[in-house]
Amino acid sequence: SPLILAGVDYLLPISQQANSYPYLVEQAIEGTTDERSAEDLHQDALRIVNPIFDAAQQQAIDRYNELSGSGSDLASDRMASIIPAAHYGRVETLFVCLGEQRWGTYDDNKNLLEQHDESIPGDQDLLDQAAIQTLSNGGNVYALELECMPAESPIAAVFRYPFLAQIS
Repeated sequence: SPLILAGVDYLLPISQQANSYPYLVEQAIEGTTDERSAEDLHQDALRIVNPIFDAAQQQAIDRYNELSGSGSDLASDRMASIIPAAHYGRVETLFVCLGEQRWGTYDDNKNLLEQHDESIPGDQDLLDQAAIQTLSNGGNVYALELECMPAESPIAAVFRYPFLAQIS
């Protein structure tokens, strides 16, 4: 997570120099913070970090487009590929469509994915589950509006490594 310092002008360079946090943002919120609300400081911080977040998201989309356009096994927009991959830590970057739900279950013991048009008892939102598993395994998740999705699917992913099927 990015760290943004807030404080009076003459103390900021001293604080920046003494700070060893690897994600310290160079730009700071200057001025006294005594009279400012947390909401105001938060809005100022968002103005600083939003371009950073937007750039990272665009780089991730560009990487997905490059991999999927070349036919690489490292990108997919297929639920049947992504759900197991998320569970087993193969997903590096996941894109899910905001406001969309895909119902079903995934049994990791049998590696069996069931999808349903409507929610039935025992179902989970597979998009949410993929996001949770991706984050749990150190991946990145971007929740995007439909028009910003890199594929014509409610889910897309970049994998850390290709699927290696066992040969028996």
